[in-house]
Formats: sequence, structure tokens, C-alpha cells
Amino acid sequence: MTRPVRFTFDGADIAAAPGASLAAALTAAGVRGFRETETGSERGIFCGMGVCQDCLVTVDGRPGRRACMTAAAEGLDVRRQPARPPLTPPPATTLTPVLRTPQVLVLGGGAGGLTAAIAAREAGAEVLLLDERTTTGGQYFKQASGSVPPLDAQQAEGARLVSAARAAGVEMLHGAEVWGAFPGPRILAADAAHVYDVAPRALIVATGAYERPLMIPGWTEPGVMTVGAAQTLWRSYRTLPGRRVAVFGNGPLSAQVALELARGGAEIAFLGEAAPDPLRRPGATFAMLRHDPRLAAKGAAMLAALARRGVRVAHGTRPTRIARQDATLTVSWEGPRGAAEAEVDAVCLSFGFHPQNEVLRLLAAQMRFDPRFEQLRPERDETCATTVPGVWAVGDCCGLGGAPAAAVEGRIAGRAAAGGGGPTAAERRALARHRGFQDALWRLYAATTQRIEDMAPDTLICRCEEVPRSALDASLDAGCEDIGAVKRATRIGMGRCQGRYCAPALAGYLARRAGADPVDAGYFAPRVPVKPVDIATLTAAEPLLAADADADAADG
Repeated sequence: MTRPVRFTFDGADIAAAPGASLAAALTAAGVRGFRETETGSERGIFCGMGVCQDCLVTVDGRPGRRACMTAAAEGLDVRRQPARPPLTPPPATTLTPVLRTPQVLVLGGGAGGLTAAIAAREAGAEVLLLDERTTTGGQYFKQASGSVPPLDAQQAEGARLVSAARAAGVEMLHGAEVWGAFPGPRILAADAAHVYDVAPRALIVATGAYERPLMIPGWTEPGVMTVGAAQTLWRSYRTLPGRRVAVFGNGPLSAQVALELARGGAEIAFLGEAAPDPLRRPGATFAMLRHDPRLAAKGAAMLAALARRGVRVAHGTRPTRIARQDATLTVSWEGPRGAAEAEVDAVCLSFGFHPQNEVLRLLAAQMRFDPRFEQLRPERDETCATTVPGVWAVGDCCGLGGAPAAAVEGRIAGRAAAGGGGPTAAERRALARHRGFQDALWRLYAATTQRIEDMAPDTLICRCEEVPRSALDASLDAGCEDIGAVKRATRIGMGRCQGRYCAPALAGYLARRAGADPVDAGYFAPRVPVKPVDIATLTAAEPLLAADADADAADG
């Protein structure tokens, strides 16, 4: 039996399985609140993938550590982080600057990134893959930590893909988070010991997507998290988000995770789906069967398994408010059968996805607005090359397409980035089939996207800076017309997540007020660093940046 690691949280002893994140260990111990905000409220795990920056704790005197991205280790002194950590110097850290020049650099270790890396390696290129997580596999394959065996066929498939990448000779750097991107292309990243300046001949961006939340009163309470965060807790760390759980969303992920949690021992108090009953959309169902009968059958089997457990999907239903009462949450919802509420340990939300396209936007890749999903997508050719020379993009960072499509795009882009040819006839057919299935899937699950104009005045639009809709409307009434003016007047988008949740909603709101579609200029401009980094990281990068500047001057 593997010996657990032990650390303290605010002086209390916590046991964790080897490889578990601090967030998983604290959740298993019944701790929900990890930090305090300026208004005195608490925050805990929300996205579970390092995007929201809400699960911050202080570790061995160093504030700003994300509990979801930090592994539990023996003897750590972990403390709940105050709104304003003391202005005392943290323990000194020394990061080693490293310059790398691989032929092909891949950002992201999910289905698209791994297949791209393997294809480029098979075409003869030297390949470096950067993955911000300590366990490669991405959000679809969600590999288990430590020596835990695969939970199911999906997780086993991911393990085989990771092994195939290693066998092909792909070099993988885990825990390396990208925080800068410059023309060239040049990518800046950092892990616990190094700062990397990577100048590849070709860059493949496979950074995936993150979940679109539902902004309702109470969506920032500890115990409220994305469906994906709950799935990560269970699939990666075998930790339930709570014993009694309510799940709300739009799309098949909610039902999948509800079934996984139920099989893990959780009681699913309620499963709400925003889309209407699929029986009203037979055309989309038949299209799914035509494009991929195996995957369609898998979805039907999942719903049948839930029904056998007494869990039925309530269609046309959304939560309206969440209130915290001591250690539990009361979630209210409305649907065709009226309004109701339940008391639960955790509420899981997932209402679509936002592409993680910050690197592509920093590199000035041309984007277009997709009105169907209300998001920006990069322009690409048939090899998945963007409008930036030497830069390819694959998978969900280009718009939700699913893991099967991402894998095909990865093979196409990996070969092209290594100097090979375009897609084969078989790849074109496979990609058309996968994209056709996704189109039918989202026609089946089509639902009205939440809009700011429909939110209650006390709803927080910006969870980082705790800005409610009422403050946003006050700034607009005072004459703020563009997204930059609103940001300066309200601080919306100035928090640690850098507008990843509020920016898409705000861009759409402002565009509708102006009677136009959002464009790239209507979003907050991406800035370096694209994720928060400490001063030690910036200082360690200075010699690399200075050397690059000298080289550019010499070339000029």
C-alpha cells in the first residue's frame, strides 16, 4: 500500500495520495474555501485547470500558488491566502534560463498536441512538447496521477497515446506554463526550476479550451465548480467534489461526468440540461448516427446507465441562484416543471467552451467571429496553418471540434510543420465525418447562450475583481462605449484570470448594444504575460530577452 504524503493547512494535518494536487487533497478533507477576497468572501477550486486563478493558497511562504496545479508534498506548510498577502519577500527562488531551438514546438499535451508531435517526429523532425500539467493527456484523456490504473477505455487510450509519443522520441516538458509569445515565433515558458525561451522553426498550438460558466448569483461560492473540474478531481485523483452533487450544463459532458461521479459513489441530486428534449430534434439525432454510429450509441448507453441509477436529465432547465449555508449549498433552478431547489455539497456548471487562443492572438493570427458559438476562431488552411508563417493550430483552441477531430488535425499539422505534404484523402474524409458529427451534436444540444442583459443586477460579471452587472451598467450610463473604457472604469478584466470569463460575455454585450458582431478588436487585447508570473520568472528571462534583442539588432 502506498504511503500517503502529509502536509498542513492552516496548521491542520492533511493526508494526500502521492501525486494528488493540493486542491484534490483539500477537497477530500472537506476544505472548500482556499482564499479570501477583498470583500471578505471565500473562494475555492473552480476551473480545475489553472485558468481561473481562484484556488490560490500560500505554500511555504510563497503566495499565489494555484492549488489545482500544485502537487501535494511531504511537509508543505499550506495556508489560506488572504486578500492581500503580506508585503514580505517570499523565499528566494533561482530559476535557470534555458534557450531551446527545436525544429517543431507543440504547445499542449491533449489529443491534438500528442498526435501532432508524433506525426512531426515520424516525419523526421526534432520535436519538443510543452505541457503545463504535470500529467500529459489533456482535458479529454485526463490521465490519473501516481500509479492508479486507468478508470476506463478513454483513459487507457490516452495512456497509450502518451506512451506512443515517448516511443516516437518526442521530448516532453511537464509543468511548463507558457506566459509569453512573440513574433518569430518565440515562446516563453516556465516551470519550477527553469525559464524557457523557445525559438522553433515551426510552432503547433494545441492549447485546447476551457468551460463557459453560467453567471448567476452565487456562482463564485466555494463548492461551485465547472463540470470539468469535478471530472478532474475524480478521474485524475479519485476525489469526489462532494457526496451530494447537482450538475447543470449544456452538452454531453454534464451527463458523462454525472455518471462518472455516480459510479464513484456520489449522489446526483439533480442533472439539468439547458437544451430542450432531443426527441424534438430527430434530424440532428439521425445525422449523428450517420456520421458516427458508435459514438452516438455510446451517448445513448450513457443516458440509459444514468436512468438505471435513478438519474434522469431535466431538459430545458437552468440554475438561477446558489446560496451558501455553512458547509452546504442551496441551488435553485427553473425548468418546464417550474422552480425548485436542493441542498448539496457541490454544484457543477458547464455551458459550452471558450477556445484558449491567447497565444494565437499574441502572434497576430487572423481571427473570425463565429456567431453560432459566440467566439473567436483562427483562420486556417487545409493543413491547419494559420495566417502567421510557421504557426499551425489544431483542436479546440480553434473552436470546439472534439478529440477525434483534434487527433486528425494533429496528424495533418504535425506532418506539414515537419515539411511534409498536405492531408491525405483518408484524413479529409475522417475530418469531414468528425466535424459533421460535431455539427449534428451541437444542433441537438442547441440552447440560448446566457447574455449579460438577462442577468440580475447583483450577478458578478468579473469574478476576479468582484464587479456586478449593476456597476457595468453604471459605467455604460456614464458614457463608456468600448471595452477598454469599461475596463478602466470598472476593473472588469483586470484580475488574475485576465478576462478569460468576463471578456467574451462583455464583448458580446457591447456589440449587441452597438448593433454589430464582435471582432477581435472588441475583446481585451492579449498582453504578455498571458498568465500571472512572479518577478523571479521575469528576472530570470531578462538574459534571454536581452540576447534576442542583441541578435535582432545585429541582423538589422
